[in-house]
Amino acid sequence: MARMEEDAVFSNLRDKLFTAVVGDVLDKMGWRRQFLPQAIGPLKPDMKFVGRAMPVLEADIFDDSVRSPGGVGAKPFGLMLEALDDLRPNEVYVATGGSFRYAFWGELMSTRARYLRAAGAVLNGFVRDAAGIEALGFPTFSRGLYAQDQGPRGKVIDFRVSIEIEGVRIAPGDLIFGDREGVLVIPTEVAAEAIEAALEKASTENRVATAIRHGMGAREAFETFGVL
Repeated sequence: MARMEEDAVFSNLRDKLFTAVVGDVLDKMGWRRQFLPQAIGPLKPDMKFVGRAMPVLEADIFDDSVRSPGGVGAKPFGLMLEALDDLRPNEVYVATGGSFRYAFWGELMSTRARYLRAAGAVLNGFVRDAAGIEALGFPTFSRGLYAQDQGPRGKVIDFRVSIEIEGVRIAPGDLIFGDREGVLVIPTEVAAEAIEAALEKASTENRVATAIRHGMGAREAFETFGVL
């Protein structure tokens, strides 16, 4: 990022911004499909994270006794353990591709990811071991809770590849920003510009809030500041 160091990117998103204001800015920049589905939310409302995407591709299996020698199918969970161990500091494990028949993530995976200083996990599916994950405080976003095991039902078939979740493309290294109002994908090529614009918009919104608290009407506020 030419205009903003990565540490500043992370701290600005984590400490000064929220998904709504960054999403508004991306809309104006022409990136209008960057929020993941509304159903994907935090395990606890106060969970918030920002990090680099480490996309993971899942697939359903229906007969775990059939295992091609030397292939992904020969490994329990496929490449899930390799993907988990490959997480780097400030990365987000982002998984999709499987059905909603089982959990993609649990406490032991969270424990390993936390040790590796990963930023969080985003699952287009379910998680289990919720109490343990909450105790760890590891930011985990999913479609909800379901205890059924992945083992005989799904495998990771690839990772560090581009994926899509309901039309939202996620490439390795894209910024992933999540709070209680959603999970936002910020493409690498526009991240610095979007964050700078979001900081300016957030500052303007603070001035609007002050003006409204002092009696300014909504129409006048919009005409004066251009936001509401």
